[in-house]
Amino acid sequence: MQINITPEFRNDPDIGAVKDIVNKCVHCGFCTATCPTYQVLGDELDGPRGRIYLMKQMVEGAPVTAKTQSHLDRCLTCRNCESTCPSGVRYGRLVDIGRRYVDERVVRPLSQRVERWLMRETLSRRQVFSFLLGVGRTLRPLLPATLKKKIQSAQSAGKWPAATHKTKMLLHVGCVQPALMPNVDAATARVFDKLGIELVIASDAECCGAIRQHLSDHHGAEAQMKRNIDAWWPHVENGVETIIINASGCGVMIKDYAEVLAHDPSYAAKAERIAKMAKDVSEILPSYQADLHLMATTKRAGGIPERVTYHPPCTLQHGQKIRGPVEGLLGTLGVSVRLCQDSHLCCGSAGTYSMLQPALSQELLGRKLTNLLKTEPQEIVSGNVGCINHLQSGTDVPVRHWIELIDRMI
Repeated sequence: MQINITPEFRNDPDIGAVKDIVNKCVHCGFCTATCPTYQVLGDELDGPRGRIYLMKQMVEGAPVTAKTQSHLDRCLTCRNCESTCPSGVRYGRLVDIGRRYVDERVVRPLSQRVERWLMRETLSRRQVFSFLLGVGRTLRPLLPATLKKKIQSAQSAGKWPAATHKTKMLLHVGCVQPALMPNVDAATARVFDKLGIELVIASDAECCGAIRQHLSDHHGAEAQMKRNIDAWWPHVENGVETIIINASGCGVMIKDYAEVLAHDPSYAAKAERIAKMAKDVSEILPSYQADLHLMATTKRAGGIPERVTYHPPCTLQHGQKIRGPVEGLLGTLGVSVRLCQDSHLCCGSAGTYSMLQPALSQELLGRKLTNLLKTEPQEIVSGNVGCINHLQSGTDVPVRHWIELIDRMI
């Protein structure tokens, strides 16, 4: 596609990225075949190619309306289209910018503005979310059915390892996972402790910025990114070389810090360093599979399921382009791991999407669970807190993080 930018947009810091991304699109339509919202709605403007046309027309001076806003809102940002695209169109980056452009020009109804503000200011603040989750659990019997399913019972985190080790890595703890699923971080620390690695937490680090970024609060997101860099940097200077991330939604955001902060001379170099240090837990543990195999075979605990189905999060397989290591690692440890039909498609969680687009989200959840349950799993495992919570809201089959399974095995 060729694009002719109007003067209104020419001085925007992101317009160069918009032009480069749009120019790569050859409008072949391969992306529509793997777009979940296009599959459900069948509308060209609810697929990546149609949305790219809308964003192209906007920066060329076409009127921007609430209809444009609605089509961009319905995008999951699952980035399945990026995995399919033969031209390397970076659609996820484009739609984030496009949403900001639209929101700056189309005033949302008051109810939407309040809803989005509440999500930004509660979900991205760890202490606030923890408090509200506690209130929600107390009032759970009185809540609507859809919300009740999302507020699951509290779980124990178990013990955090007390040993210190020479080898240290930073563990990113996000905004909702510590309160919603505290055992995921603790299980990660216990597994790494068994491998002689100490996971360190920077107490001042906070939400990765993804929630605000995807809700068009780019300034707020960048402020959170900078605070995280400031919190991690003393550890970097002391020799820590890796940031472990066990929520793939956070991982894909942190790996994008370099690009998002490239325009900031005070943080660009640090952001690039942090982005290179960021590793999903599935990128690290396969290097230790021989040690894990020995521990799993000699100290295997009871209650390990025979049939496990793995749901690969979109932010891992499409956002970070990581496919295969989780099922490969579990397989070497003696777990029979299955993938369901259409495992490349989104479950409908997508961060705040399940709350902002409940009908579409539930439709996608139903399709995903139908395929998952056909594999007759005793347990479903995934690698992202949002996917786990969303899937568990629709089934009685236990849904957990795969690191918890390894923790139990060793």
